[in-house]
Amino acid sequence: MQNLHLAPDNDDEDLYSGYDYQDNLLDDLEDDQGLQQAIKTSYGQRPALPLAPGIGPPGTGFRMGTGRLVTGFVPESGQNRPMTSVKGAGYTSAGRKLFDPLNQSSAAAAGGADKGGAGSTALLETKQEDGLEEVIKQLEKKVNLLLEESAIANCNGKLQVALDKAKEAGRKERLLCKQRDQASLNEQINLDLTYSVLFNLANQYHANKMYSEALNTYLLIVKNKMFTNGGRLRVNMGNIYFEQKKYPQAVKMYRMALDQIQNVHKDVRLQILQNIGAVFVRMGQYSDAMTSYEHIISEKPSVKAAFNLILCYHAIGDREKLKRGFQRLLKVQEHGEDDEDRYYQTVDDDQQQRLLIEVIKDDELRKIENERRKKAEYFILTSAKLISPVIEVTFAAGFDWCIECVKGSQYPELASELEMAKALTYLRQKDFAKAVETLKGFEKKDSKMAATASTNLSFLYFLEGDWKQAEKYADLAMSTDRYNPYALVNKGNCLFSNGQLEKARDYYQEALSIESTCTEALHNLALCHKRMGQLPEALDHFTKLHSIIRNSPHVIYQIADIYDKLEDYDQSAEWFMQLISLVPTDPTVLQRLGDMYEDSDKSQAFQYYLESYRYCPSNIDVISWLGAYYMDSQYADKAIQFFERASLIQPKEINWRLMVASCYRKTGNYPQAFQTYKQAHQQFPDNIECLKFLVRLCTDLGLKDAQEYIQKLKKAEKARETKQQVVASYVQYT
Repeated sequence: MQNLHLAPDNDDEDLYSGYDYQDNLLDDLEDDQGLQQAIKTSYGQRPALPLAPGIGPPGTGFRMGTGRLVTGFVPESGQNRPMTSVKGAGYTSAGRKLFDPLNQSSAAAAGGADKGGAGSTALLETKQEDGLEEVIKQLEKKVNLLLEESAIANCNGKLQVALDKAKEAGRKERLLCKQRDQASLNEQINLDLTYSVLFNLANQYHANKMYSEALNTYLLIVKNKMFTNGGRLRVNMGNIYFEQKKYPQAVKMYRMALDQIQNVHKDVRLQILQNIGAVFVRMGQYSDAMTSYEHIISEKPSVKAAFNLILCYHAIGDREKLKRGFQRLLKVQEHGEDDEDRYYQTVDDDQQQRLLIEVIKDDELRKIENERRKKAEYFILTSAKLISPVIEVTFAAGFDWCIECVKGSQYPELASELEMAKALTYLRQKDFAKAVETLKGFEKKDSKMAATASTNLSFLYFLEGDWKQAEKYADLAMSTDRYNPYALVNKGNCLFSNGQLEKARDYYQEALSIESTCTEALHNLALCHKRMGQLPEALDHFTKLHSIIRNSPHVIYQIADIYDKLEDYDQSAEWFMQLISLVPTDPTVLQRLGDMYEDSDKSQAFQYYLESYRYCPSNIDVISWLGAYYMDSQYADKAIQFFERASLIQPKEINWRLMVASCYRKTGNYPQAFQTYKQAHQQFPDNIECLKFLVRLCTDLGLKDAQEYIQKLKKAEKARETKQQVVASYVQYT
């Protein structure tokens, strides 16, 4: 501290006093140990200032303006040397610090020390805020992300979510344009993004059946001249009008789109013409539709256009054009060159060629070829079935003409399927003999068609009740193709009809093991279990069938009936209620519901019986129940009409006439009751009960005919006793 020179305590001292005073201060610098130690510090190693010759560098910090000397205090623990108490010049005894409220500099220093640093603290630079261009860039990314999410949601069937995402993308895109306009970045406006946002929004409106909003959005694109290809979207507008059945507007939009598409885009123009033809078909303008389809076929033939052209020819009833159209359809090669040999190996193929063939047998291109060929075959078969009854006098002659054309085309294998269709047409016309004759012609053909024909023949004979022939052809079909589930079902049906339930069950189960979705086998297996008394198994199979075939009245009835047999009446009633929602006019189901409510709710049972009688007024059981209900309810006059109807349905049953007479008697109409009994006696003179009522009425009414009926009653009773004795003696003798 001896070398520390403090400022004087006298505040009144003139700061500038002694400014010109010179003292030989430099003489003792070499002996000043504090100064020499300070020179060795980092502060003292600063570059020396250039001085006049003969004068050495000063050892202290010289401050201009005050003439005051800075001390040569040795700093401790690496801190800056303390200044004097004069703070007006901006000095302080503590070192300068950056504004660091989170103490990030010390954390960085600690991290640097951990990494082997020298312990020096690295000052963190403050992070500047993102600029406006960066904000715009991030907003554009959000818009693109929303577009992708909207498209994905639409593909997943979440249409409302897709629409919400599309609307959000639209709002973000408008905000993006506004910010670019404020930043004077109009040259950076992304028209493709705007187009994509509007187009996606219109698509989502269309998917959600919001047609007016979709059309307005499409108009924003179409009328904007900045979108060069916006006119093509009139096709989408035409599709919307087509769904709304506004066909003239749809045609207008399609034609406007066609005018704006150049001839180089040939495929697009042909697709629009296809749409125009479809609209004309819906409008019934077949001649205009024919013009569109004929132009398409002349430019680029396709099976779809050829098929639609055949439909138009069929609508106008032109036989010759139908034939030409069918022949033109057979010449179309939309699925590519028919070179099936390239998918099969030969003896001459080397190992590499064989591997290549194995690869391309099931590749994606091969699948596309198969799909196109199946599509073409479907159109050909459908066209043949459509035009066969029209192009010739009889449908058989029409099928024969189509079969001959197919045999000479690139689809010769379809001839057998047309033969099968011909046999099925005979079946629809109830001409079983011709159908059997046609199907028997397949016995000498390829195994696949022979198995199909045998299966159909077995089914035909089964319908005719010829179990032996049905079983014969079922065995033939199974011998040709053991894995044919329908042949196994036919075999099981034959055994079921013959009472061999266990064997039939085995065949049904085998058919299900081959094809688990064979509903015929599953249904017949459930019936087999029900016939065998295995109700839980039958219920299980019918429930499974119900999950496959929803809302089938027959299946639901079987389930309800099994629950009824299992005495689970609540479940049975629930299934019957479900059934009545499908067939509300079925009198049998209404009667079953009435039977179920008879013990618990008589009035509800009456409603179901009355509904059943309304839909089927000839059911004796329902009529007798309604008549008895009115009799029990003391409404005998209303019961008369039901018993009279029963007597008309069963005129040989005397009980209905007796019930009618009893109703008259209970209502107090004794003369009418007497006349009814008298008419019943005339038709059934030996009926003892009728004679007893006649005797009672004549006695009560004081009629003279009482003695006559008494005599007849005695004779009838005596005749009955004699008959009973004869029967008893006969039984004893035998």
